[in-house]
Amino acid sequence: MTDTAARPAADSAAPPPPPPPRGFRGGPWGTLVAIAFGVVMVALDGTIVAVANPDIARDLSASLAELQWVTHGYLLGLAVFLITSGKLGDRYGHRRVYLVGVVGFTLTSIGIALSGAVPVLVGFRILQGVFGATIAPAAMGLLRSNFPPHMLGRAFGVFGSILGGAMAAGPIVGGMLVSAFGWEAAFLINLPLGAVTVAAALWLIGPNRATDPASRLDIPGILLLSVAIFALVWALVEAPVVGWAHPETLAVLAVSLAFGAGFALWQARAADPLMPLGIFRLPALSIGVVLMVLTALGLMGSLFFVTFYLQGVRDLSPMQTGLQLLPLTLMMGVCGTPAGRVMDRFGTRVPTVAGLLTAAAGLFLLSRLSLDTGVVATSAGFLLLGIGLSLVMTGATAAMITAAPVSLAGVASGLQQTAMQLGGSLGTAVLGAVLSLVIVTTLPGHFADAGLGELSAAEAREMQSAVSQGGEVLGSAQGATAEAITRASNLAFLDGMHLAFGISAAVMVAAAVLAMFMKPQRHDTGSEVPVVHI
Repeated sequence: MTDTAARPAADSAAPPPPPPPRGFRGGPWGTLVAIAFGVVMVALDGTIVAVANPDIARDLSASLAELQWVTHGYLLGLAVFLITSGKLGDRYGHRRVYLVGVVGFTLTSIGIALSGAVPVLVGFRILQGVFGATIAPAAMGLLRSNFPPHMLGRAFGVFGSILGGAMAAGPIVGGMLVSAFGWEAAFLINLPLGAVTVAAALWLIGPNRATDPASRLDIPGILLLSVAIFALVWALVEAPVVGWAHPETLAVLAVSLAFGAGFALWQARAADPLMPLGIFRLPALSIGVVLMVLTALGLMGSLFFVTFYLQGVRDLSPMQTGLQLLPLTLMMGVCGTPAGRVMDRFGTRVPTVAGLLTAAAGLFLLSRLSLDTGVVATSAGFLLLGIGLSLVMTGATAAMITAAPVSLAGVASGLQQTAMQLGGSLGTAVLGAVLSLVIVTTLPGHFADAGLGELSAAEAREMQSAVSQGGEVLGSAQGATAEAITRASNLAFLDGMHLAFGISAAVMVAAAVLAMFMKPQRHDTGSEVPVVHI
């Protein structure tokens, strides 16, 4: 393999002066306001759907596996299309792609609400994920191309605050809508939101402008990457169910590896590649990808079990659970804007490292949760985690997107979002396997300590699924025996959760060390990226 690098002229020269100020309509801040509506719509949808799942299960008689695909189907559509949609935005204009995404997301939401069967609903969810994948990269591309470099940190900070606020409001809004109107309202709310979003985009965003109009679509690259990501996400979703060593899991992982290798080889030879491999020679972008995967692995993987702890072990209601999580979601909304200002002044490395260490401290506190941990102690862990998550997302995202040339802003944003999705899926799968293994290992000991008799390994494996969700298998047991089984099950769950949070904290510390080497570069529209030849 031989490498040749075309060094951007912007690296050796001072950044170009910011463009002359424009009015609110068609200007940077008008663009930010317009895309905020789309971001809120997608963020609300994610958290509202979680609240609606029990009602969907009852109304459509969905099994647990079918209900999981209500979430997994959206994830597949989203992950597979993120990078491709970013390239479409670079090629045809982010304003145009953003509008297509919003309209498609709205129409598929209506289709979901009108679905009378689970397969139809899951099909629309997959399609909704495809359209949802166009919104975030297009929004980031619009920010990158409209804001001058010295204001990008502030823009990404405000963007992060809006996203965090929407996530904080989601469980509360979702609870009210589902309680008052049924699960269909969780999706029909996107109809008025979508109409307002389209109107705001048409009014506030300037004329459509492609940042890379001369490029051609890399159809072979799109197909190779899509199959590789689809197979990887499928394996991560199904492995916890069928087993990591199951032939189906191994075969799908092999398909992902083969198509991923084929994609890399093709990108090195393609005249107009979907994702030029040279962008990974930009330190801020390559390190940012790893940070996004590690952050999502630790944070999203751990948070997957928090609901089981709060509702299963602590016996909180869904509304009480949402209120307990408010310190986390509110900090994500509050800290984004200050983080952006810090980033404009000191660069992306400072807030990113500080965020990772803060998140590690929060995860460590959460690894000490017990059967009777109070609200204050639990909230302290979530508070630190929310602050850390906000700082990391603002810093690492900005580092990746500002490192790439403006002509590849959409691709860089799609790459950032894909890393987040894959990291989250990997974290859920890996930490879920850790949790299950610890439960099977420690449950017999807790049963023996409670005087419940000897529990065989086979019986522990049978109980593992229920215990992993913070529940217990009582059977016909009542009274003191039922209380002893519940306590033993909860203690085994806590053993697994403690280790999962401990691993997540260690991952955050390792990511903080890596972030110390992050030195973002800024490029103007005419910048090139290093070219890799194989």
